[in-house]
Amino acid sequence: MGNCWGTKISSHNVSPACPSSAAGSNNNNKQCARRGGGRKAGGLTLSASQHSRSSRVSAALSMPNSNPATPRSEDEILQSANVRSFTFNELRTSTRNFRPDSVLGEGGFGSVFKGWIDENTFAPTRPGTGMVIAVKKLNQEGFQGHREWLAEVNYLGQLSHPNLVKLVGYCLEDEQRLLVYEFMPRGSLENHLFRRGSHFQPLSWNLRMKVALGAAKGLAFLHSDKAKVIYRDFKTSNVLLDSNYNAKLSDFGLAKDGPTGDKSHVSTRVMGTYGYAAPEYLATGHLTAKSDVYSFGVVLLELLSGRRALDKNRPSSEHNLVDWARPYLSSKRRLFRILDARLGGQYSLSGARRVAALALQCLSRDSRNRPTMDQVVASLQQLTDAVDDGSGTQKQLLVVGSGGHRSSRSRRYPNSPPDVYHQVVARNLNLNAPGAKSAAHHRRPSPATTRRRLSASPLPEL
Repeated sequence: MGNCWGTKISSHNVSPACPSSAAGSNNNNKQCARRGGGRKAGGLTLSASQHSRSSRVSAALSMPNSNPATPRSEDEILQSANVRSFTFNELRTSTRNFRPDSVLGEGGFGSVFKGWIDENTFAPTRPGTGMVIAVKKLNQEGFQGHREWLAEVNYLGQLSHPNLVKLVGYCLEDEQRLLVYEFMPRGSLENHLFRRGSHFQPLSWNLRMKVALGAAKGLAFLHSDKAKVIYRDFKTSNVLLDSNYNAKLSDFGLAKDGPTGDKSHVSTRVMGTYGYAAPEYLATGHLTAKSDVYSFGVVLLELLSGRRALDKNRPSSEHNLVDWARPYLSSKRRLFRILDARLGGQYSLSGARRVAALALQCLSRDSRNRPTMDQVVASLQQLTDAVDDGSGTQKQLLVVGSGGHRSSRSRRYPNSPPDVYHQVVARNLNLNAPGAKSAAHHRRPSPATTRRRLSASPLPEL
């Protein structure tokens, strides 16, 4: 699992304030509760069963905080047939006593450990047998406390979707707070985009689009009438990947119910992660579904560029990814300058333009001009359908020279290796002719020859 948490945003003067449930807090502020009854959004009225779910979650989360030494009752936790209660000893055994070599990741909540349980009885099993799980153990001195833990149990316990990580169970025993998830073998999107090493190979263009679409579907479900939830902390470390690179959203500790009745927003304490939070949310504390759309735009930009939302290791003018990339997103001619070099030139030119335009929409400073997540899903679905049409047709690719300053159009064979040199050779081949050879069979030209060919090719009209 291994999701890594970013820097939490400190609150400033927004009203009303909502307690973050840090260890030792004692607050009975019910404004932070999930609200139920008479709930409408976007002209849609919730069904009776949806009203009931919201009301029950509201009651659970409105319970007052208490001193961490005082055990909380499981009455706070909404019953779910799909979520099991574990004892602390069961989880300790399944993770081999929380051994350091079982750690999958660490963050503000605490550490995540790999464990094994029986698929039918859920009893601990020997390592390598049974079902693999990820056990998140609350750090009592960490960023998050009981309220965030409870929010995650109740949200994931009540919501189910292919693009939300599955909550297997929880442990509430004395001061111990643990969450048990399905194991996500490929870890977080953050690791694949920004970590280097043999374990984290660069994601191809198609995989990036697949991940973007899956994450968008997860957010769209949360915003739908079935859930009406604002995620509030969408970022690459909270997007986990299964063995087939299917994206699933994790970490619901900061999630909030959407606005009710005729309200346009939820007023709440500003929390989240620097670089991902929408500007109007930072300025006013007004939270809407469009706040999540902005965060999605940041992640889409990270997928395009291979850069972090915030990176203090870069020149000062490039610290903030959105500020640095915005002019390039709006310039078709200069777009290639921000695209991730690790893509190796293997991406659809028209697709890159469309994704850049979508990211720019999501990052609009005026939230009213941002698309809904349903609209984002539709746009990305069209893009991935075009890539996966199964026809074997040639795709137009943008080829960036070694210095990143020149570009050229080229064609690619189906199943040809991702090599810029092979693409240059392939430009002059009739790929549909009988007996045509793969570019891999042609001798690799010298760098000087390649530079001449690139120089002789006209720049694409972006």
